[in-house]
Amino acid sequence: MTEDPRIAVVVITHQRRDEVLAALERLLALPERPHVVVVDNGSTDGTAAAIRSRFPSVELVASPTNLGAIGRNVGVARLDTPYVAFCDDDTWWEPGSLATAADVLDAHPRLAVVTARILVEPGGREDPIVPELRDSPVPGADWLPGPALGSFLAGASVVRREAFDEVGGFSERLWLGGEEELMAGDLAAAGWELCYLPQLTVHHRASRARDAHKRRRDGIRNTLWTTWLRRPLVPALRRTAHLLHTLPRDRVTAEGLLAAARGIPWVVRERRVLPPHAEARFAALDDVQRRSTARRYVS
Repeated sequence: MTEDPRIAVVVITHQRRDEVLAALERLLALPERPHVVVVDNGSTDGTAAAIRSRFPSVELVASPTNLGAIGRNVGVARLDTPYVAFCDDDTWWEPGSLATAADVLDAHPRLAVVTARILVEPGGREDPIVPELRDSPVPGADWLPGPALGSFLAGASVVRREAFDEVGGFSERLWLGGEEELMAGDLAAAGWELCYLPQLTVHHRASRARDAHKRRRDGIRNTLWTTWLRRPLVPALRRTAHLLHTLPRDRVTAEGLLAAARGIPWVVRERRVLPPHAEARFAALDDVQRRSTARRYVS
């Protein structure tokens, strides 16, 4: 088995030493033999030292601070492969999926992102989000090899580096938590396509080492920021009203709303409404998102 020069992998991790080591063991055993870049987001549990010791072939970036999703930007900047697969420290790619993704991206030069089927471990059950990806109502080009998507899940996706660089990667301001939606809108505005590709598989064993309240706070903030940065007035009002109606009435929600409000001056300065063809993708998802059982803000 030789390295597939078309595709590399970027992993971000924070305070999950044992999990990232297990993920790297699986990645390095893939038949594609991808080059792997790990961005350690300021871990203090010995993650960086353990990676250096056990996996010297892995390119390690030991950030002194937690960069969140921006760690992916740092990792992509280290690469020159045309395609980059993202991997979280509690996910892993099925053997052969990376080569399949590269083949599909080779064949469709305006395709920016392919998102995999996600199996929840242990047990290999489909993640509840998978039916929404498979039955996506989003309009897309007729040449797409799978259902068109309005957004994507970074830890289960392969991106075209040219498209990623064109839109500037993930937003530094959003940090982490639903950060993909803003980037997806900008990709669509620039004429790129995104799709679900069931031939690809990612396994996810959800880590217990997570701050669920922080993720919810940041997710609420980022949803509101993305909505008002890119959606027209009426859809933005509708989505905001639905969010306010359905959020839990608790301290975490209040903190998320306050954080969103503090960013209003920035949102006003940076607001750039999507062109009609890109807005149509988000409009098609509005009803699905309102009914979704896989997109709840709970912690």
